[in-house]
Amino acid sequence: MKTSLKIFGLLLIFTGTSCEDVVDIPLEESEPRLVVEASILSYKDSESNIQQIRLTETAPFYDEEIPTVENASVKIISEAGLEYDFIHTSEGYYINENLNPILGETYELEIIYNDEVYTATETMMGVTDIDFIEQTATGGFAGDEIEVKVFYTDPVNEPNYYLFIFRNKKISLEIYEDKFTDGNQIFGYYSNEDIKPGDTIDIEMYGISKSYYEYLFILRAQIGENSGGPFETQPATVKGNVINRSNKENYPFGYFHLSEVDTSTYIVK
Repeated sequence: MKTSLKIFGLLLIFTGTSCEDVVDIPLEESEPRLVVEASILSYKDSESNIQQIRLTETAPFYDEEIPTVENASVKIISEAGLEYDFIHTSEGYYINENLNPILGETYELEIIYNDEVYTATETMMGVTDIDFIEQTATGGFAGDEIEVKVFYTDPVNEPNYYLFIFRNKKISLEIYEDKFTDGNQIFGYYSNEDIKPGDTIDIEMYGISKSYYEYLFILRAQIGENSGGPFETQPATVKGNVINRSNKENYPFGYFHLSEVDTSTYIVK
């Protein structure tokens, strides 16, 4: 099976490898499952309320195209009972321009597809500010690569979980918890042997829930064991927080989360 899944805004796709002789190995195929890519975000430096959810289906391993879902009913319901309908635009993308999630409030995602009801519940998580960015030349296993450190001050006496996304020639994702750093100024870091002076690194720091942190931790661990690196493929055993209320056997993949995001851009020296 091939599964596509968005993590912190990324589309993950199973891919095969190629060699001189192509051999098609018969694989047992299962019924398509719904894949939900629902990251509801609030950027500190933006007033835009445009939110996007993508729905696709799993596909046989050798299929190159990912089937999109274009006839679902999608909405998000606030604690106060306000409903925000998402309208399909194209290629499985559903858009709403009115939802501005409130920090600390809980929201429910409801999807009706093929006469089955899928739901997920999550709380809108805030994030502290990026304090400053520092560059060193001590990164990597050998200690001689350019390393970028993004400093932030963790709020005291409360559990916090963070997702960092670094975008350069490649995309790197890091997750952190404050179990041993509560209330301290600490940093997320990015190092890559291909970084060169003059490169631009786009940085995103997300506040995430404990459950989403645990999901990403398991996902990274399983992929790290089964492939060349984390986040390269999506194991079929990793389920998110979306539940099929109508038929538990037809469980979906994907995750619904809401995050405040602080961003910065750094030019490598």
